[in-house]
Amino acid sequence: MPRIGTCHSTLRTARGLSLVTMALVLAGCASTGSQTSQAPDPADPWEGFNRKVFVFNDVLDRYALKPVATGYRTITPDPLQQGVGNFFSNLGEVRTTLNSLLQGKPANAGRSTSRFLVNSTMGFGGLFDIASRMDVKADDEDFGQTLATWGWQDSRYLVLPLLGPSTLRDTSGLPADMATYPVTYVEDDAVRAGLTALNIVDTRAGLLDQEEMIQGDRYRFIRDAYLQSRQFEISDGELGDDPFAADDFEYDDADFAD
Repeated sequence: MPRIGTCHSTLRTARGLSLVTMALVLAGCASTGSQTSQAPDPADPWEGFNRKVFVFNDVLDRYALKPVATGYRTITPDPLQQGVGNFFSNLGEVRTTLNSLLQGKPANAGRSTSRFLVNSTMGFGGLFDIASRMDVKADDEDFGQTLATWGWQDSRYLVLPLLGPSTLRDTSGLPADMATYPVTYVEDDAVRAGLTALNIVDTRAGLLDQEEMIQGDRYRFIRDAYLQSRQFEISDGELGDDPFAADDFEYDDADFAD
């Protein structure tokens, strides 16, 4: 079990991970001392409905998506997998740029724009992440985060069919996210569907190793991890003070005397 004092340092190094991967890291910290708690979560008043959708998604993943992702990772060379991931990540820079502007973050918008231009040209359409090698990095932003910046901070947890963990706020932002994703505008239906499927399979393949971190109630573990990871992203990694950090937490030895 990770100690509370080490969780913050783990989170600071997780900025570059995908949302779900970071969710698993966060849940490792959050699960300390809380796995046995079964109290209803106020952020999840629709738990009954959400669990039914979760079971549906889990069965679909177990018998369809996961086997395909496993086969994809087995037969696809690592450099090619990296290139596929880079390509779709590069397309996401458009969404990040627009949402950064909407959130009043021009510096992040500039970095994201630079990443897109550099990787789209020097990186052969985004297959190579040249911008990161040049130390040009930007925080991912989406419209759900924009809505939170505009004031919609607390939102009910919601599990979407096929799409998985979300919140009412983040779901409301999906249409805008789709509108800012270049694949949406590919005119050929077969090409658009193929790119979408490849993105899903590649993302799922990248999460195969993280499944071992899930402990106890899978539904609650993933829910708590998702909610914490989203809050981490919305706050741009500002976690606040750790009350159990050695420098801040003082105690009297006499308190522990027999």
